[in-house]
Amino acid sequence: MSMLSRKFLIFCAVTALAACTAGALAAQSEKAPKPSREVKSAQQIHIQITQQMGVHDDLELQEYVQRIGEKLAKASERPELEWKFTIVDTDDVNAFATMGGYVYISRGILPYMQNEAELAAVLGHEIGHIAARHLQDRQKKSTMAGIASAATAIFTGMPALADLTNLAGQAIVSGYGREAELEADRLGAGYLAKTGYDPEAIIGVIGTLKDQDLFERERARLENRQPRLYHGVFASHPDNDTRLRQAVAAAGRVESQATGSTDNAEGFLKAVSGLPVGSSRRQGMVRENRFYHSDFQLTIAFPRGWQIQNEPQQLLAAGPNREHILQLTAQAPPEGITDPRQFALRGLSNRRLDRAEVLDINGLHAWTAIVRGDASPYGQRSNVRYVIIYYGNLMWILKGASRSGDVAPAGDPFFLSAANTFRRMRANEFELAEPYRLRVVRAVEGDTIEELAKSSAIQKYPVQQLRLFNDLYPSGQPTPGNWIKVVE
Repeated sequence: MSMLSRKFLIFCAVTALAACTAGALAAQSEKAPKPSREVKSAQQIHIQITQQMGVHDDLELQEYVQRIGEKLAKASERPELEWKFTIVDTDDVNAFATMGGYVYISRGILPYMQNEAELAAVLGHEIGHIAARHLQDRQKKSTMAGIASAATAIFTGMPALADLTNLAGQAIVSGYGREAELEADRLGAGYLAKTGYDPEAIIGVIGTLKDQDLFERERARLENRQPRLYHGVFASHPDNDTRLRQAVAAAGRVESQATGSTDNAEGFLKAVSGLPVGSSRRQGMVRENRFYHSDFQLTIAFPRGWQIQNEPQQLLAAGPNREHILQLTAQAPPEGITDPRQFALRGLSNRRLDRAEVLDINGLHAWTAIVRGDASPYGQRSNVRYVIIYYGNLMWILKGASRSGDVAPAGDPFFLSAANTFRRMRANEFELAEPYRLRVVRAVEGDTIEELAKSSAIQKYPVQQLRLFNDLYPSGQPTPGNWIKVVE
């Protein structure tokens, strides 16, 4: 099911891509070796991915992941590449690689890991794809254009936004097939063994991610949406997969240095303590039915009972059974344009508009109309309510569509009501825009997941989430004296 267009938000990023890339490459020293075609492609894709998803702003954690990734990559078949490991700022559970040494891991996958060896297992698997040139094999049959949009689809759970007819894009979203995924994992196991980690860490992280996979499927069913799942071998094989265990065991036997058993659990837990859980500060916070964003100093409320999905590039709110969908995005207007009506008429000059009017929304200049035959999330063109608000030198664009309706979408009263709640944040609301954070504490006698869940900041399924974060799913309890992750 396709969602509302992202054209307002990503237009500038897409049009600036060529100039940014050309400038960066031109600035290189004439004496420096020219990057290969593979690396050039990876650099261009990197710009798109980081612009669309964002980069997690904890520099120490980024450096920690970079150090681990570099150590593994030096043990790979392609140590000459300038490897770059990036934590993208999304709460979904995933990791992927493009080419040329570029590996990405989501902020949201980190709480599910118990130690550094498990993190290394995920990074090693993605390094294996680059070392084995799996994406280049796909590229022989396709182009690279869909990679960034496919990567976005991973993290939004909305594959219709990506060009999934592109084979390279499919590789990122759903993996490269059983044989290639097993090869990446066999290679990854070897990198673990060479660098002093126990290759069995792969089996451990598979178990954790399979539990998360099962819970995510059930949660998606209850929330009437598509599940957001890890794409690699971890998702396609159980932890007792015979061939996978054979590959891991073989890596341990073959490598002469495979005597290490490093897991560095304490170092890992220290590194992830304070990690945002759910939305980050950059993305803003949803609390009950209201959204807060401290950087933009804005807040907006949606109808109670609606499901709100906070994504890196947009905010989506859906009514019961997804009968109505409201999207909020932002765009920098052309220079000198501060009037929402003027901005709208420039962009919608060839469209039929109904019920157009100028508004004042909590002291902010705004404009609204119904646009006939606009793109719809329901697979057809329909009449869509637009509300455009000028605030903070940006145009904030609300688009509402419904499954049914005549001139106006059936959910029009909801859309207008939500738009009228858009306002500046008050001084006492800024603390509501701060994210929930992962904390690491010692379990004490009498601690249970159920009791910890009562004081947890996790709004949905706190018992299940805490168990998944601590490898206690589905019914385990903390051991007194052990470290345990909580969310505050």
